[in-house]
Amino acid sequence: MNLNEFTAHQIHDLLVRKEIRAVEVTEAALRRIDEVEEKVNAYVTVRREEVLREAEEIDRKIHRGEMGSPLMGIPIAIKDNICARGVKTTCSSKILYNFQPPYDADVVDKLRKVGAILIGKTNMDEFAMGSSTENSAFGATHNPWNLGAVPGGSSGGSAAAVAAGESILALGSDTGGSIRQPAGFCAVVGMKPTYGLVSRYGLVAFASSLDQIGPMARDVRDTAILMNLICGHDPKDSTSLNVPVPDYTRALVNDIKGLKIGIPKEYFGEGIELEVREAIDKSIEVLKKLGASIKETSLPHTEYAVAIYYLIATAEASSNLARYDGVQYGYRAKSEKRKMKKAMVEMYENTRREGFGDEVKRRIMLGTYGLSAGYYHAYYLKAEKVRTLIGEDFDKAFKDFHCLLTPTSPTPPFRIGEKIDDPLKMYLSDIFTISANLAGLPAISIPCGFTKDGLPIGMQLMAKPLDEETLLRVAYTFEQNTDYHLKKCKV
Repeated sequence: MNLNEFTAHQIHDLLVRKEIRAVEVTEAALRRIDEVEEKVNAYVTVRREEVLREAEEIDRKIHRGEMGSPLMGIPIAIKDNICARGVKTTCSSKILYNFQPPYDADVVDKLRKVGAILIGKTNMDEFAMGSSTENSAFGATHNPWNLGAVPGGSSGGSAAAVAAGESILALGSDTGGSIRQPAGFCAVVGMKPTYGLVSRYGLVAFASSLDQIGPMARDVRDTAILMNLICGHDPKDSTSLNVPVPDYTRALVNDIKGLKIGIPKEYFGEGIELEVREAIDKSIEVLKKLGASIKETSLPHTEYAVAIYYLIATAEASSNLARYDGVQYGYRAKSEKRKMKKAMVEMYENTRREGFGDEVKRRIMLGTYGLSAGYYHAYYLKAEKVRTLIGEDFDKAFKDFHCLLTPTSPTPPFRIGEKIDDPLKMYLSDIFTISANLAGLPAISIPCGFTKDGLPIGMQLMAKPLDEETLLRVAYTFEQNTDYHLKKCKV
């Protein structure tokens, strides 16, 4: 048995029946990391010795009849911008190369309490700024389906780890599509919950009004199981929603008869590649045959989404990243000045110049410009007004439809290096995912096809706030009637 290829719910059933041990599952994941990590580069940190000790303790609990959560004994990878006590949390940046948080993020605390095995921290675009996981101080992550292609970003390490069998589950963060786009590129399931449904406490901030932690898994059932754990009110997060959290596994019903699904025409114009369009059209036909009512709709302000996102996100990033100055923690550059004041200024400047990568510097400068005197009203304030209009488009659409269906990305995974020198072309990789973050909506990406060259294609579903259950129901039904999620990469 290749336990590293099993889903979490399959492993849980085997653990309950005592047919396998948690140590065996953990060892299988570690062996797989040893086999492919040099090629894939999905991890920044692997907790080899610690996880085996934790797995042994889980086995002792199971032997005593203390089997609890369906995540008990399940290896899970954590994106390296989510704090874990005593484990390096670098955000894939030189400026945080040695940072070990003294506390757990809320989601990590929840995972530890139920006995999930935190196997390691995954590679990412530096401070979650990118769409390809090439902007990392620790080297690019490679797509397990084709090592010459990107895995998407910024949660590319998490998506690649699940796709390659280096972990059973993963957590990522999604600011403008950073869970869904890499999920689509790596043929796994990735979900961005409603903004505020999952605590951001312990998530290193990129853009605070957009960031959201979410699950990445091999199938929809595992996604629902992980959602059950990580969702819920957290008094440590002022943006956390104090609402009841349902049992999301109850939404996993193979039936979508009567559901109304909208197809926003703005997502099917120029720029979408033919093989992506064909895969989405085929998926729409599958859903129609399963009983869904599917009609075209319009989100008229979609054309402004990319521009609005990169004004708001960079403005918030310029503020959030001001704290990294070499004084309290992380990388500190040396100063050659002798006078205290000049030495301090030089240390600040050199720390940020040497510690941040090019993409992070680019976004800090853009965000600072958008917030500067004379430009705040012309750019940032206007962007926030248009953000409201984008949200109103969705409100109107959800009066007629239960959910909306789009491609996850306009293209299949592109070659490593293909877009790294063209920021504008790279930014357009997220054109279909950004709007859900601007409106605070839940959205999910599921595998829906492959190109003739074997590269994955993802389908995105979006619903009104707090209606994750509809997304899971549609995604589960599609999954049960197709086999895309069952395919394995050959890395």
